[in-house]
Amino acid sequence: MFENYKVFKTDFAGHELVVETGKIAGLANGACLIRYGETVVNVAVTASSQPRDGIDFFPLSVDFEEKMYSVGKIPGSFLKREGRPTEKAILVSRVIDRPIRPLFPKDMRNDVSVVCTVMSVDPDCSPEIAAMVGTSIALSISDIPWNGPISGVSVGYINGEFIINPTAEQKTVSQMAVTVASTENLIAMIEAGANEIDDDTMFKGIMAGHEANQKIIEFIKKIKSEIGKEKFFYNTTEPDEKMVQEIKEFITQDLKVALNTDDKKVRDERLKPIYEKVHEHFKDIYPDSESLINACMYKAQKNVVRRWLLDEQKRVDGRGMDELRPLAAEVALLPRVHGSGLFTRGQTQVLTVATLGPISDQQLLDGIDGEEEKRYMHHYNFPAYSVGETKPSRGPGRREIGHGALAERALVPVIPSVEEFPYAIRLVSEVVSSNGSTSQGSICGSTLALMDAGVPIKAPVAGISCGLITEGDRFLTMVDIQGLEDFFGDMDFKVAGTHNGITAIQMDLKIDGLTPEIIKEALYKTHKARDYILDEVMLKAIDKPRKELSEYAPKMLTTLIDVEKIRDVIGSGGKIIQKICAECDVKIDIEEDGHVFISGLDTNNCKRALTIIETIAKDPEVGAVYKGRVSRVMDFGAFVEIAPGKEGLCHISQLDTKRTEKVTDVVNIGDEIIVKVIEIDDKGRINLSRRAALLDAKEEKN
Repeated sequence: MFENYKVFKTDFAGHELVVETGKIAGLANGACLIRYGETVVNVAVTASSQPRDGIDFFPLSVDFEEKMYSVGKIPGSFLKREGRPTEKAILVSRVIDRPIRPLFPKDMRNDVSVVCTVMSVDPDCSPEIAAMVGTSIALSISDIPWNGPISGVSVGYINGEFIINPTAEQKTVSQMAVTVASTENLIAMIEAGANEIDDDTMFKGIMAGHEANQKIIEFIKKIKSEIGKEKFFYNTTEPDEKMVQEIKEFITQDLKVALNTDDKKVRDERLKPIYEKVHEHFKDIYPDSESLINACMYKAQKNVVRRWLLDEQKRVDGRGMDELRPLAAEVALLPRVHGSGLFTRGQTQVLTVATLGPISDQQLLDGIDGEEEKRYMHHYNFPAYSVGETKPSRGPGRREIGHGALAERALVPVIPSVEEFPYAIRLVSEVVSSNGSTSQGSICGSTLALMDAGVPIKAPVAGISCGLITEGDRFLTMVDIQGLEDFFGDMDFKVAGTHNGITAIQMDLKIDGLTPEIIKEALYKTHKARDYILDEVMLKAIDKPRKELSEYAPKMLTTLIDVEKIRDVIGSGGKIIQKICAECDVKIDIEEDGHVFISGLDTNNCKRALTIIETIAKDPEVGAVYKGRVSRVMDFGAFVEIAPGKEGLCHISQLDTKRTEKVTDVVNIGDEIIVKVIEIDDKGRINLSRRAALLDAKEEKN
C-alpha cells in the first residue's frame, strides 16, 4: 500500500534516530516521521503554488504543536483540548524558524508552512531537537526551494565536559543549555542559557555542538540524494538590475544626508520627501511598479549604510564601532509598586516593574515537559507608540513572548532560591521607546527593578547586542546596534551576563551562518560592553539590592513541618487554616513536602500565624509561652486554646500572681491571655500557667 515508504536510521548522541517517509502526510510538499528514542514528531512542510500579492517579505510560518496525549495527559482547560500554543511551543517555533529562514530565496513570496506535531515524548530525547532535524529533512526532500540542510543539537556542560543532547536528569545539573544549529560549514543559530559561563567555555561548547551537527547533516544529504524532489520554479519579486542602479544613482546623495543622524524620528521625516521624489521621477519610466520602486529604495538605503560601515567604518549616528549610545539608569520611579527600574540606551527606553507575591502566585504550566510550576516570570510588552506607530493592542505576539523569555533566561541564574527568598516574582518590561535592542534593555531594566525591590540577586546582569556586516570574506562587527543597523545588517548577536560570565545568548541572522572567528569576536566585544554598562551606569544607580522590601510588598515567613501534621494544620474541610488566615489577615500556602509559606502586609500578623502553625504541627514543650484564647470557664480553672484544636487547662491557682477566688474574676470566655506550659502529663494533657508567664515577664522587665 505504501510503495514509497522508506526508513533511514542513524545514531544520534547515543540514541537511535529513525526517519520514516512516504507513509504519513503524503499530500504535503515534504513530510517525515521522526523517531528519536521514544520521542515521535511528525513534520510536514507545504508551500502555496502562487506568491502572495502585495507583500515585501517571505511569508514563512513555523508551528511546534504540543499534543498532551504525547505525555499521557488530558488538557486541563475547560474544553479539554489543546488551545492556543503554550509559550514553550512558541519559543521552540522561533528556534526552528531562525536557522531555516535565511536559507530560503530572499525574493520568494510563496507562503511556506512548517508544522511539527509532537506525538510522543521521551524525556531523555528532546522533541525540540527532533522537530528541528525533522524540519530540515522535510524541507530537503520537498520540492520547496531551500538551501539546506541544517542540523541542531542541545549542548550541556557537566563536570567540565560537554554533553550532546543531555538527558532529563543531566539537564538538572548542567551548567548551560545551548541549542546550536549548523549548516555544513557555518553556525546558523545559537540559543543559550547558562550559569555565568565564561566566554571561552561558551565558545568551545558552541563549537562542540557545531561538530556534532555535521554527522546529521551528512545523514540528511544522503536521504535527499535518494528521495529528494526537484525544486519548483517560483516567480521572483526582485526588480531588475537596471532599475536598481538607476534609482541608486538618482537618490544616493540625498539618502546619505537623510540617514546621517542619531535621531530615528528626524531620519524618518527626512526620508518621506525622498520617497515622494523618487516615485514622482520614476512613475512614468516604470509605471505600475510602486512596490518595485520601494524595493529599490530599500536596496539603495542598505547600500549606503553597508558601504559606510565596510569602507569608512562610519556608523549612521557617528559612533565608533565599539562605542555605546548614551546610557542612563534610574530606580524607584513608581511609588506604590514593589520595585521599578528605567534603563535608557540612546532612543531605546525600557521600564521594568517588579512585583512580589506569595508562592501560590507562581504560574502553573500545562505542557508536555516536566515543569509544572514557574516561580519567576518575566513579561515583555512592545506597544506601537514605542516606535511612533498607531495600531490597537492585541496582546503579546510571538516576538514579545520571545523577548520576555530571553530576559527571563538571562536572569534565572541570579534569582535566589525559594529557601533564600520565599516569594513568587513577576517582572514586566514596558518598552516605552524603541530604536533597537529593546530585549537587552529589558534585561538591564529588570536587574535595576529587582535590586530596587530588595530581591537578593546573586549578581547584577546586563545585556548588549553585537551587529555584523559581511561582504565575501570581509566582515565587520559593531557593538550596540540601533534599529537601522539591525534592519540593514546581517546579525543581531545578543549576549547577557554578569561580570563573571554569560547567562543567555540569542543569535538572529539574515545570512547563512557565522564562522568561529565572528562568534569569538562577538563574545569578546559584548563582554567588554556589558562590564562597562554594569560599572559605569547600572551600579551607579543602585549598587546592591535594598535591605528592606517595599512597605507595600507582602511580608513572608516560612517554616517546615512534618508532612504527617499537614492534615492537622489544614483541618477538616480547611476549617483550621481558614480560621488562621481570617484571624491573622494572612495568606498561607502549604506544599506537599511540609514547607509552609505565610504572607501578609503586617509582619506581626505573619509571626502570629507562624506561631499558631508551629504550635499545631509541633508538640508543645514545657516552658513554652503562648498567646491563647479562653475557650471554656470551669469552677476549677479555664481552658485556653493555644492553637486551633489544641488547648490546655490553666488551673484557678495558676490564673494570677495573687489568690483567685473565682475564675471569672480574672478571665472570661474569649479573652486572650499569655500562658506558659508547666506540665504535659503521660496522657498528653497540657497544664498551663498565666501566673508563671506574668512572673517571667516581670522578671525580664526588671
